[in-house]
Amino acid sequence: MSLFPAGAKQPPVGTDPELLNRLSSVLPRNALLIGDAIDARYREDRRGKYSAPPRFVMRPGSTEEVSACLAACNDFAQPLVVHGGRTGLSGGHRIVEGEAVLSLERMMALDEVHGQSATIMASAGTPLQTVQEAADRAGFLFGVDIGSRGTATIGGNIATNAGGIRVLRYGMFRAQVAGLETVLADGTILSSLRGLDKDNTGYDLNQLFVGSEGTLGVVTRARLRLHPKPFSEANAFLAVPSLEAALQLLRRLQETLGPSLSAYELMYPEAYEGVVAFLGMPRPLGTEASLYVLAEVQALRDDVPVETFASCLMQALEDGVALDAVVSQSPREFQALWTMRDSCADFVRSRAHVVGCDISVPTHRIAEFLEAARTALRAIDPSIEFIVFGHLGDGNLHYVIRTPKGEEAAEKAYRLVAEHGGSISAEHGIGFDKKPWLHLCRSQAEIAAMRGLKTALDPKAILNRGRVFD
Repeated sequence: MSLFPAGAKQPPVGTDPELLNRLSSVLPRNALLIGDAIDARYREDRRGKYSAPPRFVMRPGSTEEVSACLAACNDFAQPLVVHGGRTGLSGGHRIVEGEAVLSLERMMALDEVHGQSATIMASAGTPLQTVQEAADRAGFLFGVDIGSRGTATIGGNIATNAGGIRVLRYGMFRAQVAGLETVLADGTILSSLRGLDKDNTGYDLNQLFVGSEGTLGVVTRARLRLHPKPFSEANAFLAVPSLEAALQLLRRLQETLGPSLSAYELMYPEAYEGVVAFLGMPRPLGTEASLYVLAEVQALRDDVPVETFASCLMQALEDGVALDAVVSQSPREFQALWTMRDSCADFVRSRAHVVGCDISVPTHRIAEFLEAARTALRAIDPSIEFIVFGHLGDGNLHYVIRTPKGEEAAEKAYRLVAEHGGSISAEHGIGFDKKPWLHLCRSQAEIAAMRGLKTALDPKAILNRGRVFD
């Protein structure tokens, strides 16, 4: 007897009917989609690139169902791509001909905050914003924040080791992971969710899967670390005369405020002017400058760091390190400045002929890199436009260029990043899009070691095949 989903007349071309029968027997109704039942959203890509129709879509609702799906696909050597919120910017979620989709969208369970251990348990399909809000209600803060917080999922954040605006204080997503439950390609479940701060019983398998882009296993649940909720916070938007001045101001704030400095963002004029016009908002500062900085401070016990923050900025203005500044005086003003910064990505996506390079460069070499890149890329296209913004506090630049010669310009930019000791992917992973340049930042020995891990954990290469490396 056929166990195909209701309404399915025949299996997709190239799919073994026995595989679909097996999947139908382990998944509930409407959790296995084929043919016309597959919604177009599974092919969406934030950069508008082509994604093939999936052979079928699996929508498991538990770790056990993920295990059964992977075991079946592994037995039939059926390649699949893992889907979270599909907000990735390196193409890892795009579908290749012949692939199925394993979507974790039904896995949205979220436990209560454990106050004593300052952790929370979240299933892989839980949106980041949901975790942030749960932490806030319990009097805590979750350390990672990114612009796509409402759609991006915990599983996807772990798979790409998401960064965001507060890496300066709280670190990358890797630092937030206290425990993981992961399913290997053959269906084996690895569960290490105890959240121990000290556990030296062999290899730390949890960290192996953070940043692996779904190529080694599928994260299904995570115990996440939380942080004390700030007693008060404030941000300021500043016009500064040069990159050197911006870095000098960063050092001053770090020396004065220590870990209370939670974010330090950079916007060049093209990004600032463009996003203000895109949002139709009044300019926070009328002063024209070489670049602009958004800095944030969080105080845990009282408002002294906030007062010190304002005093340090006043001194910077007197010394000419900053030309103009506005400090938020209310939650509304605080959020308005962050909305402007968050919207830079949406502004960029509204422009034509855009190539976005998510890069990192050692802070002491950023000025050198920017000058070399500007000269080299203008030699390729004299009319090229640069829209640069990002996380100056940790050396991560969103180096956006506008040119019809995008591929040639990106190739040159990535080579210059490598020459200046940087990374071609600071926080978005490799996926399909950056695979051609992986060798610029990783040695042949490192890539061979990564291949060895992939072969050991996924010998049939069913998980996100062709992402990161061939």
